[in-house]
Amino acid sequence: MKRRTIFAAATALLATALLAATAHAGQTNVAVAANFTDAAEDIAASFHQKTGHDAILSFGASGALYTQITQDAPFQILLSADAERPKKAVDDGLGVATSRFTYAIGKLVLWSRSPDLLHGADTLKANAFTRLSIANPTAAPYGTAAIEVLRALKLYDTLARKIVQGNSIAQAFQFIDTGNAELGFIALSQLAGNSQGSRWVVPQELYTPIRQDAVLLKKGQNNEAAIAFMAFLKGPESRTIIEKYGYVLAGAN
Repeated sequence: MKRRTIFAAATALLATALLAATAHAGQTNVAVAANFTDAAEDIAASFHQKTGHDAILSFGASGALYTQITQDAPFQILLSADAERPKKAVDDGLGVATSRFTYAIGKLVLWSRSPDLLHGADTLKANAFTRLSIANPTAAPYGTAAIEVLRALKLYDTLARKIVQGNSIAQAFQFIDTGNAELGFIALSQLAGNSQGSRWVVPQELYTPIRQDAVLLKKGQNNEAAIAFMAFLKGPESRTIIEKYGYVLAGAN
């Protein structure tokens, strides 16, 4: 009888603890640069498992996401593919100044589904292809980096007419993946776990480092889940995931 009473009391305490944890769980809406899609999904899953909070992710080109933020979209965090837009969010009174930090440094890669097509910059110089896919440089920092590379190689004027632009780095990848472009510049993170085709990881000296900054938006400054997500993004679980997808961590050698 006594054992049953103890068991019942323990069960009641566990149920109370679970209800309390559920009651304190919240959610945050996070605007995420398209290149960071897979990594962000893994981080959000780990975040939920550890905290009980949900991170609701929306993906797109950094420029398009920032435009939505200025138009009162319900985002509480911005994970941009550049440092400029999070800074602009702070300058425009939309972001919390002390929250901004670099969560990843991206790498640019030239990729083709053809296993024999790419031989470094020589493939671009040979000009033996019809279409070259890049992300829209106005909206997507990886597109800006692609243009920098072409200019550094003195090939932009020669190849400009062959460029097809995706609205985001995700669409630039899709153009190559579906065969609408033979090759293109994408984020190295998009090829994580993908050994198909051929690739050239572009040397860093050919483009400005792609520093990807996060910022807590004013809409999230009083949101427990948003604050927790920003802290989690700096933690060891997130950093391990970020490195797994081919990014360089800020401060890493």
